[in-house]
Amino acid sequence: MWQNRSVTEFILLGLTQDPTRQKMVFIIFFIFYTGTVVGNFLIIVTIKFSRTLGSPMYFFLFYLSVADTCFSTSIAPRLLVDALSAKKVISYNGCMMQVFALHIFGCMEIFVLILMAVDRYVAICKPLRYPAIMRRQVCIILIIFAWIGSFLHSIAQIALALKLPFCGPNLIDHYCCDLQPLLKLACMDTYKINLLLVSNSGAICSSSFVLLMISYFVILHSLRNHSAEGRKKALSTCTSHIIVVILFFGPCIFIYTRPPTTFPIDKMVAVFYTIGTPFLNPLIYTLRNAEVKNAMKKLWTIKITSGSK
Repeated sequence: MWQNRSVTEFILLGLTQDPTRQKMVFIIFFIFYTGTVVGNFLIIVTIKFSRTLGSPMYFFLFYLSVADTCFSTSIAPRLLVDALSAKKVISYNGCMMQVFALHIFGCMEIFVLILMAVDRYVAICKPLRYPAIMRRQVCIILIIFAWIGSFLHSIAQIALALKLPFCGPNLIDHYCCDLQPLLKLACMDTYKINLLLVSNSGAICSSSFVLLMISYFVILHSLRNHSAEGRKKALSTCTSHIIVVILFFGPCIFIYTRPPTTFPIDKMVAVFYTIGTPFLNPLIYTLRNAEVKNAMKKLWTIKITSGSK
């Protein structure tokens, strides 16, 4: 990977420099990361082997859990290791790889959330045409396009990062490598690159959020024509989706749609969408979804029963 040889590694300052607080950071985020991996793994396995969760909504939820797991894994293990290390060093190549992973899986999560909103819109607003529109082949094609779009977005971000010359300080005031903190270290005028960042990541976050909010407004408005039971079920599903959208997109918009400035609160805001959202998604989609809970109980009851024989 091409690089400016004057800087071959970076030092991540992390969330705190206090040794006692670093231990607290390790314990808290170890719990969060373990919960993220276990929760999303349960959803992935349940959807994969359950016969009752074959609808497009759960097909997309499967890939949301995959994206959540990979997204969190691109950040959390490094954060945990650094919390126990005296010197938090990451190589230039390692930093660029983290930028790539952060954006490909983060963008994939955005696209899957959009696909889930499309699925709910078709299911609620066009129920008679739903089986024909959201058939399995269409869902597979949509997921393939989502991966391609995420890859292209991430390539664009890494191309911007590779253009940055680093010739002096190598202290990153963050717990991970991303373009915003890297822009502070570049020994060049980063105004144009920041515009490209805003027009790419910022535009994706903002436009996707607006699109999702409009789609859910249309869905909720159309519920007036449904029965009381249908409204209750659809409202429960849509509420879960809206909670996830707000938790994920709020911090993303704050980070990626502004001039090239950084604030002390940036690191805590980033925690919400890099660590918090992947942890909360399994809880939101299982605790508020009776079908997933029942399928999970049934599947693991069968596993335990067959294992005891």
